[in-house]
Amino acid sequence: MQAPPPEHCPGVESEQAGQVSACAGCPNQSICSDPNKKREDPGKALVAAALKDVKHKLLILSGKGGVGKSTVTTLLTRYLARSYPDSNFGVLDIDICGPSQPRLMGALGENVHQSGSGWSPVGIDDNVCLMSIGFLLGSVDDAIIWRGPKKNGMIRQFLSEVDWGNLDLLLLDTPPGTSDEHLSVVSYLKDDSAPDSVHAIIVTTPQEVALLDVRKEINFCKKQQIPIVGVIENMSGFRCGHCGHSSEIFPAKSGGAAAMCAEMEVPLLGSLPLDPAIAKACDAGEDITSVKNPTTEALEGICSKIMSSFN
Repeated sequence: MQAPPPEHCPGVESEQAGQVSACAGCPNQSICSDPNKKREDPGKALVAAALKDVKHKLLILSGKGGVGKSTVTTLLTRYLARSYPDSNFGVLDIDICGPSQPRLMGALGENVHQSGSGWSPVGIDDNVCLMSIGFLLGSVDDAIIWRGPKKNGMIRQFLSEVDWGNLDLLLLDTPPGTSDEHLSVVSYLKDDSAPDSVHAIIVTTPQEVALLDVRKEINFCKKQQIPIVGVIENMSGFRCGHCGHSSEIFPAKSGGAAAMCAEMEVPLLGSLPLDPAIAKACDAGEDITSVKNPTTEALEGICSKIMSSFN
């Protein structure tokens, strides 16, 4: 296993690459400091080799925190795995400071094993595997206090040193925003020889405070030339399990995701309701996608559109 870059690494694209004190002792110092060589991260080739058998990569993004992005990642993975049993799916949790997938997938306390081919992701179901920094912590309460370069180095290791094997789809649960982690994972995943192998799904909630940040995420994808499969509006309404009355917990005063998608010219994949049963199942790490309810009915249409976008 290779060591992550120095904590204060200026980055391979920087004019200071290979020349500052943090570069001392780095094995790539001579490459970074040579002005006659193309400054491309040497880890990119390692990532391409490690993911050569992964057909499609799907970034789950949102400019806003708290919109349920990790929960949506879990629900999509569970439903896709159940609906397409002959396909293989992987989940990579690159929310380094807030890894949620081990709990949501019911894998808390699992250990990651290392072999000659790299780290082995944790098996969740017959056709689902998961990798997260949560598996490498001594306790679920441990805080990760890292600067950007160290987090980016960890992401590179997850992409290049995990034995993902043959996957039809790798879903990447990302932190909110458009900063270091996002730029890092996009630079590693984008392949000029296969420009359509990386796609994105944007998750939002109906209220304008979330849509404002989601618009930034859509513009990020457009600038990075990442095809957007579509937008999922999460927590779009609450249906009481006792009386059946529906309420808007997050009012869509500006038209919600539908109006934003029309404005930004991106597809709306569908809406997921706010369902206490889903929250309870995710907290317990249980799969609820086999139970017929409004959420799974919505997931059926959403997942069908996702899979058809890859054909």
